[in-house]
Amino acid sequence: MSLVDVTSPLISCADCATVVDLLYWRSQTYPQNTAYIFLKNGELDPVSLTYQQLWQQAGAIAHHLQSLSPDNLLGERALLIYNYESGLDFIVAFYGCLLAGVVAVPCHPPRHQQDVPDLQTRLVSAQARFVLMEQSSLVRLKNQLGEFPDQALCWVGTDAIAPQTSPLESQQLLQQSKITPETLAFLQYTSGSTGIPKGVQVTHGCIRSNQRMLEVAFSSDAQTISVGWLPLFHDMGLIGNVLQPLHLGIPSILMSPIAFVQKPFRWLQAISHYQATTSGGPNFAYDLLCRHVTAAQRQTLDLSSWQLAFTGAEPIRPATLDQFVAMYQECGFRPTAFYPCYGMAEATLFISGGVKTELPVIGHFDEAALKENRVVPIMIQEQSRTLVGCGRTWLDGEIVIVDPKTQTRCEGDRVGEIWVAGSGVGRGYWNLLEESDRTFQAFLQDTGEGPFLRTGDLGFLLEGELFITGRLKDLLIFWGFNHYPQHLEQTVEQCHAIFRANGGAAFAISVEGEERLVIAQEVERRARKNLDVEGMAEVIRWAVFQKHFVDVYAIAFLKPGSLPRTSSGKVQRSACKAQFLEGSLAVLGEWRSPPDSSTDVTSLLEKYLNPMTHLKRLLRLVWSNIR
Repeated sequence: MSLVDVTSPLISCADCATVVDLLYWRSQTYPQNTAYIFLKNGELDPVSLTYQQLWQQAGAIAHHLQSLSPDNLLGERALLIYNYESGLDFIVAFYGCLLAGVVAVPCHPPRHQQDVPDLQTRLVSAQARFVLMEQSSLVRLKNQLGEFPDQALCWVGTDAIAPQTSPLESQQLLQQSKITPETLAFLQYTSGSTGIPKGVQVTHGCIRSNQRMLEVAFSSDAQTISVGWLPLFHDMGLIGNVLQPLHLGIPSILMSPIAFVQKPFRWLQAISHYQATTSGGPNFAYDLLCRHVTAAQRQTLDLSSWQLAFTGAEPIRPATLDQFVAMYQECGFRPTAFYPCYGMAEATLFISGGVKTELPVIGHFDEAALKENRVVPIMIQEQSRTLVGCGRTWLDGEIVIVDPKTQTRCEGDRVGEIWVAGSGVGRGYWNLLEESDRTFQAFLQDTGEGPFLRTGDLGFLLEGELFITGRLKDLLIFWGFNHYPQHLEQTVEQCHAIFRANGGAAFAISVEGEERLVIAQEVERRARKNLDVEGMAEVIRWAVFQKHFVDVYAIAFLKPGSLPRTSSGKVQRSACKAQFLEGSLAVLGEWRSPPDSSTDVTSLLEKYLNPMTHLKRLLRLVWSNIR
């Protein structure tokens, strides 16, 4: 299916210093070329936008925002809250903000009432002036969020705004906006619903630099076609599937992440139909394709066009890569298409990646040595740990491995914290000066080199290849999304009265090469004798899955006051994890996921959306209260 004039050279507008410049240039140079296609329900029922339509609709939103305020809007913030199936509305609103000089704040659409506090926190943190969303959802969400007396909010239903058509208006819009590479484009929030939210400040210059890095690392060209399902409010979805196609001038075919999770085959179906060359996601997405696509469905696929299957955002499992290749080679998928990479919101997105057309780099290392932060390559054996390399830096990117205690460069055979530098690194956290200095302004103590971004990830470089070994901090990653343990702990302690406040620890352990969530939670004294382990485990599992979209692998119900703590009373999660693994926690009861239970998100959705699951859960809850 032809989506773009591939006879024209790859567009590389050297004068387009900002995203606004680039969008305008494309709309004038190739107005009828397809920019974005959105597949309703993930199926082949597309709606699309050309560059001209995109400019006209985004321009209309920008004009509308400017009409709401006589003052200069440059730097004002707007929350973007769009349903998963409203991908094109989100994209138009995002570009509309940029055209008006308004800082976009992409947000997770609320699935239920428990998500509302997250939006309220971001409204306050970002000091937002506007809330942009679909007209049909405006009144409901406005009532959910409530009043903000310290903020004069303007609520805008963007799909009710008629597109602008006047070329003169377009020129006036560009002259009024005064956008430069240093202008703040959007805030990419990285935290959850509690604690201090952290909005990474991403400028137009950061975006353009990271886009050039992605273009070179992915070896993209005029015939690249992108398919994606990643959430558009997430850095990988926004930078990789929305802004990179604009940078290249190539079409992007999108679908809702819910449509993918409900029926993973839809992703491959779109790649096959549109003959996409670039597409990817976290490790769990490839696991889903191995578990939920039938042999009959595979026979309908042609994946020979898929040149680059990027994978990142969570630990990459060699077993997943092997299983996927074994299953989909018959569909034309090539092992060299796999492209492990590494990135984070603080660096706009991309930090490192491999060489296109080359096989992923797989290394085997002594497990005991890694625990001592030593790198000892060995032949594969029982005591070895297999790691997938995440490539190298590109263009002006730089990676150094640093001892987090001395903040000096590590020797080549040592594991340390990954520090990065480059023009794509964000400009710090919004209104968090101390946290920004600590994270974005790191300098090597021995040489004074810097500034570097402290990633909080542990790893090492071997012959230029970056390997990730773990996290320096407590941040957890499941299904490609970051989770702070304190948020999970708060959900657990609030889901039933028998759980002690500030008496829990959430951490991850490796189970058959996969990171799984473990909860250790103290129980009130009155409930010790009649503890219903199975019933309370189901209560916790449902609460965590509903609020955080994470599956719990194991739960240790602890005696009151037995949770490992520091002398000042802080929870020691690492000590709790160590005691759990060695079986020395003071447990009243323990629950673990059955060995044959499925762990992928599609199967869990089917379980938790099944009414019988909740009937059984409620009956257990009633019975436990009676007892």
